[in-house]
Amino acid sequence: MSEKALSYLTNNRAELLERLNQFLSIPSVSAESLHKSDISEAADFVENYLKDLQFEKVEQMDTGGHPLVYAEYNGAGPDAPTVLFYGHYDVQPVDPIDLWDSEPFKPEVRNGRLYARGSSDDKGQVFMHLAVFEAYVKTEGKLPVNVKVCIEGEEEIGSENLYRILHEESDKFSADFAVISDSGMVAKNQPTILYGLKGFTGIEINVTGPDHDLHSGMYGGAVRNPIMALNHILASMKNVDEEITVDGFYDDVEPLTDEERELIDQVQGEDYQESTGIKETASEKGYTAKEHTMARPTFEINGMYGGYQGEGTKTIIPSSATAKVTCRLVPGQDPQKVQQMLEDHVKKVTPSGVTVEVVKEKLSAKAYKVEPNNPLIQKAAKSYTKAFGKETVYVRMGGSIPVVEWIEAIYDIPIVLLGFGTPDDRLHSPNESFPLDSFDKGMETLVHYWSEIKR
Repeated sequence: MSEKALSYLTNNRAELLERLNQFLSIPSVSAESLHKSDISEAADFVENYLKDLQFEKVEQMDTGGHPLVYAEYNGAGPDAPTVLFYGHYDVQPVDPIDLWDSEPFKPEVRNGRLYARGSSDDKGQVFMHLAVFEAYVKTEGKLPVNVKVCIEGEEEIGSENLYRILHEESDKFSADFAVISDSGMVAKNQPTILYGLKGFTGIEINVTGPDHDLHSGMYGGAVRNPIMALNHILASMKNVDEEITVDGFYDDVEPLTDEERELIDQVQGEDYQESTGIKETASEKGYTAKEHTMARPTFEINGMYGGYQGEGTKTIIPSSATAKVTCRLVPGQDPQKVQQMLEDHVKKVTPSGVTVEVVKEKLSAKAYKVEPNNPLIQKAAKSYTKAFGKETVYVRMGGSIPVVEWIEAIYDIPIVLLGFGTPDDRLHSPNESFPLDSFDKGMETLVHYWSEIKR
């Protein structure tokens, strides 16, 4: 462990936070074209920081969209491992702005939390890595590992160009393993190894009946109602036991082992009543809420629309109805295969009198899982425990990070997910924040980790 690096972080905490605030003050919203110059400013911030740290080959790569910041550090020598560090400098839009208690791009500390858009997702966590690199360079003259940096500006809009670049430039980004800090812990100050992520896919179902809205008194009983037809289709896809009833859906699902169920059971469960306002959980028959959320596939209707939405009553048979459906997938499931199963099922159960169109979601990702006993994972758990003073727990997460699947598919290397966010960070919502405890202990974790990797 580098005591010098730890001392540097402690002694220069105020200056580091001020530099982080500069980063957070840049409104690098990738989804909105009016922030194009801000995107460039954020990319410049990352590029200049890396140049200050003696990284080589620092450049902004043209992606066809927002720039990707790439850099190399080879000062640890040929015998040291090379890590690919991934993060993103773009952030979500701030709407609705009136729900923020402070300006989203004017960082403010309240009750031990740093409030700003991007403070947790992902500028704050990216900055922690840069600050730790700085601590090593300023105190020991070099880093303990060789590093390749990939910090993009399109994560919040689906990483539209990243897969192509990683594939086409595979030699450039190749490494012994990857580290990503774009996730969180199960609770504040509870070190958490995230060893698995769910995959993702979805479809849109468009049901069409008459070529215009009809008077329900004149045509009810003669014309199929598209909303009723859509409800019939959706109700046939999952039962009241939360079991997905699409033929073949579970065929390729990797079973949840007894060992993994024990790991999940050891994790302190979320109080769903407090965090969501529900009265009781509803999970797949035979599985707990934690098991279903972390390690079993899901089917959700994200939105439905059709017909009259205004005040009062309008007695019509609507001409069309639409539903948006997504599935979170587990190891063994192929997103494209699942999409085809969903489409086949929809067309099989569509009632007469309407036509149906299925539009497949373009952005899909396979699930990811690394064995918890992998040495890189064990060293990460040890580093977390040293910094936070608590035993590390192991979890799989219901969320999806497509870049994880892409890195695994292209490079076939272990991926270590070192996340420091908390459930209270309000990602993508007003009043996003990041605990300063996570900032301090997270950087300490990284110092311990790079020292462990060096051995």
